[in-house]
Amino acid sequence: MNDLADLFPGFETHWIDTGQGRFFARAKGDGPPLLLLHGYPQTHVEWHRIAPALAERFRVVAMDLRGYGWSSVPPSAKGEGYAKRVMARDAIDVMQKLGALRFHVAGHDRGGRVGCRLALDAPERLLKLAVIDIIPTLERWEAMDSAGAMAAYHWTFLAQPEPLPETLIGPNAVYYLNHTLASWTASKNLAAFDPRALAHYRAGFNEPNRIHAACEDYRAGAAIDRDDDAADRAAGRKIAAPLLALWGGRGLGGGGASTLDIWRRWAPKAEGRELRGGHFLPEENPDETAAALLAFFAD
Repeated sequence: MNDLADLFPGFETHWIDTGQGRFFARAKGDGPPLLLLHGYPQTHVEWHRIAPALAERFRVVAMDLRGYGWSSVPPSAKGEGYAKRVMARDAIDVMQKLGALRFHVAGHDRGGRVGCRLALDAPERLLKLAVIDIIPTLERWEAMDSAGAMAAYHWTFLAQPEPLPETLIGPNAVYYLNHTLASWTASKNLAAFDPRALAHYRAGFNEPNRIHAACEDYRAGAAIDRDDDAADRAAGRKIAAPLLALWGGRGLGGGGASTLDIWRRWAPKAEGRELRGGHFLPEENPDETAAALLAFFAD
């Protein structure tokens, strides 16, 4: 991957060793710490259009989640290695290695789910949480009617037992990646993405072990993460930190009820709004996304 473009000029490069593996991150800025967590099927590069603006006010850290980009690919057989509880621990370890015990989190897609689990499991670590184009995992499963299943078919496809999805994706991984990215945008094509960013996503996805890791991520979502959410709801546990929910007007992040109403069931301090765009707001609508995040975290 050495020939891939540097889309974070002026940012530091970090390879961070923890007890669970080695994690790649980019960092810049001197303000309060802000961790950026990407989604599927991307890498930390998805933040390249808004990270510089955020770094003017915050100490920004954009990391690759386990199994994605340049981070380690821990073994897993039935989702256990990619449960959001485990991935939240990675985020805490990375930030602690970089000197931050408490920090803000902005998470898109799978990264938002990691942020939610961190908020519920380790509230003492979190200052504020922003989630982009998701609703809580349990709510997504419970809202899965026929229309939702068609729009989010990947939730059930990727969660199928190994090796079915891995075998089907593997020979055509770049085609599958391109289709996934395009189909979740408002324009239904790849125009929203910088070609250099697409090169990163294709390189980071087109490896058998990382295809498997992404499937394990979704297997965890179908079972372990869902059960963890159900246990929290049954116990009455809520996200205590202030939460901002942003979603695309043509994205994937809604449910059967108002997106904000759903979030307020889980986070009493939730606020949020719809932005113009599809699922990939940091790249489809970077100016409005950056402005909303800056206003929320700086308040």
